[in-house]
Amino acid sequence: MKLWVLRHGQAESHAPTDAQRNLTAHGREEVLGSAAHLIGQPIAAILASPYVRAQQTAQLVREALGFEGEIRTVPWLTPEANPLQVLEQLDSADNLLLVSHQPLVGNLIGLLQHGHLRDPQPMNTASLAELEGDWPLAGLMTLNAVTHP
Repeated sequence: MKLWVLRHGQAESHAPTDAQRNLTAHGREEVLGSAAHLIGQPIAAILASPYVRAQQTAQLVREALGFEGEIRTVPWLTPEANPLQVLEQLDSADNLLLVSHQPLVGNLIGLLQHGHLRDPQPMNTASLAELEGDWPLAGLMTLNAVTHP
């Protein structure tokens, strides 16, 4: 299976709540640059955090790829979510794109690659990681690439 993990693009610094922060124009450009790396990939589903900036990021990627499926909004991809609980949700689903936030994305990638939370992967806004393995389990996936816009 392949798993892509995308951090949302640059967001506004202020909003009534953190969950309501929108992407900036620069953030939209960053996301489109990262989406270009996904062209031709066999993405079966896009799962995104309910936060506005992650939803906007997922929608931009969906449009750029011409992805016909719906974006699945899941509550377990928020910034402070537990990476161990994320793994429980993934089961053995193939070829997923997860759109989320730091610190979750870095911690999740580190957990999948190393089997522990002590070595998170640095992820800038709109950074895209590609992992591959037989199962989405701690320590059993290989980090193939990380691209930064």
